[in-house]
Amino acid sequence: MKTLWFIRHGETDWNREGRLQGQRDIPLNDLGRAQAAEAGKRLMAARPDSGRLPWHVSPLSRTMETAVLARTSIGLEPLGFLTDERLKELTFGRWEGQTWHDLKKRERDLARARKADKWNFLPPGGESYALLARRIEPWLAEMPDEAVIVSHGGVARVLLTIMGGVTMAEAPFQYIRQGEILRLEMGSHAWI
Repeated sequence: MKTLWFIRHGETDWNREGRLQGQRDIPLNDLGRAQAAEAGKRLMAARPDSGRLPWHVSPLSRTMETAVLARTSIGLEPLGFLTDERLKELTFGRWEGQTWHDLKKRERDLARARKADKWNFLPPGGESYALLARRIEPWLAEMPDEAVIVSHGGVARVLLTIMGGVTMAEAPFQYIRQGEILRLEMGSHAWI
């Protein structure tokens, strides 16, 4: 049985502004850096030997900085992790950098289509959760029985569907907390 200790990256200014980041490389802000350090401490409290686990991280700067700060806060070698392109956030295509508020006004038909089937909706030039799942499934098959993952909200939603017992209809609407830890096992999940 696999156990993943999933950390979503800390806050960025675009998170605060409600902008779609996708695969844009937006750095953490001050709150995000504090959240990252706190995530390391929370992980150590929940899994005291977590330093011996492999860490797999999205190569975007916000996730790598989160991993460095989390590891540093618990006395681990800051760069002792592996990056994997497959852990990148889903891309929103030409919607990246825009807010949902603005998109709902400008692209009403597409916003309605997304709301009707958020799992399969394909943003213009972007990626659906269904496509992201196809990217994540082979990665997950390669994972050891237990690992720490630092990645993005979309990846967490896909993992909730693959591992955590959440349906495809429910997963895109799950709130994924920044800088907190989601423990995923086959058929269950819990925030710690």
